[in-house]
Amino acid sequence: MFSFWFIIFCGLVAVFCYILAPDNSNSANQMHLEIHSKPPGFSVQMLSIPSESKSQQSWFSVFMNGKEQSATEIPIQSHSVKNNQLEVIKYADGLPKDFPAAYKKYIQEKTFYLGTDKYGRDLLSRLLIGARISFFIGFIAVFISLVIGIPIGAIAGYFGGKIDDFIMWIINITWSIPTLLLVIAITLALGKGFWQVFIAVGLTMWVEVARVVRGQVITTKQQQYVEAAKALGFSDFRIIFKHILPNILAPIIVISAANFAAAILIESGLSFLGIGAQPPTPSWGAMIKNHYNYIILGKPYLAIIPGLAIMSLVMAFMLIGNTLRDALDVKA
Repeated sequence: MFSFWFIIFCGLVAVFCYILAPDNSNSANQMHLEIHSKPPGFSVQMLSIPSESKSQQSWFSVFMNGKEQSATEIPIQSHSVKNNQLEVIKYADGLPKDFPAAYKKYIQEKTFYLGTDKYGRDLLSRLLIGARISFFIGFIAVFISLVIGIPIGAIAGYFGGKIDDFIMWIINITWSIPTLLLVIAITLALGKGFWQVFIAVGLTMWVEVARVVRGQVITTKQQQYVEAAKALGFSDFRIIFKHILPNILAPIIVISAANFAAAILIESGLSFLGIGAQPPTPSWGAMIKNHYNYIILGKPYLAIIPGLAIMSLVMAFMLIGNTLRDALDVKA
């Protein structure tokens, strides 16, 4: 139950990430190189210069993609008003710089609760937005694998014979190729990008679904209610999709939970290799890639925090899958 509620919590974070993130700019890409690699809890005075552009952005666009034109933020050490001018001491070089006195209202204390990355971006904001990538990759990849794997596995198991042999030949060939290499090949063929990774992962996960569905259909088609449906003259496809598949949903649910966890790991691996979601889109795997060398430079939290996020979400889905297997009494 803890894993279930943790997944629900992560799902809500993924949906409302731009509302929850302290930096709600697009991809949380507001950089402050002056304060890069700061520890969790770091606070600094920030002068936020409003954007001159007056273009309006819809609330739905902000909800989905964040603010396109965010204010320019300048970290400062101190400030004072002299001769109707706001004088600030910049954090980077300690040099003074003048602004209109009215800009004083744009100065506020900003706290980076998980610190900043090597580009000075808010690590918490990028972690929250990265959750959307991981959840979307799971849902879309599992959906694609179910759409492809269920019909293929059901047809192979129900009809048998040469049809089954041909489909199993395709499955065995696909199964023999290492998953990560196959995903890399598909990604390179489709191009680097957000949706390309989703499609590539989904196209490699249908094999497991097809094998499970085929085995269940071979067993289930011997049941008496299937023989009765045949005697009533129902078509083969009606028997498969109206009578057999609803009775084998339990193992499909279990394999979907396992595939969800596997999709998150594959996407993280692709991002670590640089062919997953492309910068500046935040991804937990890319965050580890950008900061793994900081582990030996005394700032391991930059890589450990996204690593813990991946580990906890994958573990939650695996525990859910094991619990569903026990609850639904699915036989291996």
